This record gives sequence, C-alpha cells and structure tokens, in this order.
Amino acid sequence: MDRRKSILDAAERSFSMFGYKASTVDQIAKIANVGKGTIYTFFANKEELFSEIITNLVTETKLAASSAIKEDRPFYENLHNALYEVVELRKTHKLAVKLSQEVKELNTSPVTEALQRIEKAVLNFVQKELDKAVEKGEIKKCHTDIVAFMMVKVYIALIFDWERDHEALQKEKMLEVLEMFVMDGLRKP
Repeated sequence: MDRRKSILDAAERSFSMFGYKASTVDQIAKIANVGKGTIYTFFANKEELFSEIITNLVTETKLAASSAIKEDRPFYENLHNALYEVVELRKTHKLAVKLSQEVKELNTSPVTEALQRIEKAVLNFVQKELDKAVEKGEIKKCHTDIVAFMMVKVYIALIFDWERDHEALQKEKMLEVLEMFVMDGLRKP
C-alpha cells in the first residue's frame, strides 16, 4: 500500500475520532503503523496534513453536489438535490461531523478555516449553477452570489437548526420550501 495514502487515511481517522486539536503526529503515525519520521517525509507538519485532508473533503463535497445534477430535471430540482447531498454529506461524514463539533466546543482556528473552505466551495458551486441558469434563461437575472449564500444558509438552517427542536424535514418538504421561498422569486415572469 502507498505509504502517503496510508498516512492520509490514518490522519483522517485520527481527526475524525479525536478532532484536529487532540490529534498528534505521534498518534497518526501509530494509526498508520509507520514511524513519525515517515510522516515528515511526506508532510512538513500536522497543519499540512490536515490541509490535504480538507482539500480531499472539498473535492468529495463538490463530487456529491455534481453527481446530483441531472440534465433532464428542472433547475430548482437539480439545485435542491445538489444542496441536499452536500448537507447530508456534512451531516453524516465522520470528519465533517467531528470538525463541526470541535468548532462549536473549542472554536479551533484551523478547523474554523477548514469548514469555511468547504462552505466557500459549496457557495461557488451553487453560484456557478445559478449563473448557468441565468444564462440559459431558466431564472431571472439576479445577484447570484447573494442568492447562493442565502440558499446554502437556508439549507443548513433547515437541516441542522430546525432539527434541534423539530422533527427532521423530509427531502420533499425541503424541495417544497425551496420552491416556494426561493425559486418562485427567481422564476422569469
């Protein structure tokens, strides 16, 4: 097995179990079953290792969103499915869950920055989809950066904040909310 890949897998497991702050290079080396020096052959420090893992998580997030887009479906349904997949990934991916927990409990700066990188990637994805829809005439002209921000925040709120005090919304109900409050406003007259 590729040692570099083995180290990345071990680091992701460590960060997923213990969080960024509590993970150490010694611990990652033990999980990877390599010497600490082997890690430094590939990565300068824990921060560089963490950065690569976050880059992989960003790629995984974009892939989840992209795979939800189907050319034969209406724009709003595609966007809903893409956002739903992204938020579900964030909700179920062990690393994403642990990092979100660490930010809430410890407000660890590198973790906050990592989650912001992921959110920025999602915002860029949504904005590009909105730009394409404007260009195709599927929705009216708008400030796609603002609409993307609002849509992502609404999804996060409906899944994470809503579920604290209410029963989880079904995917169909979320689509209904998205269509009523966002897409109706974006439809061309």
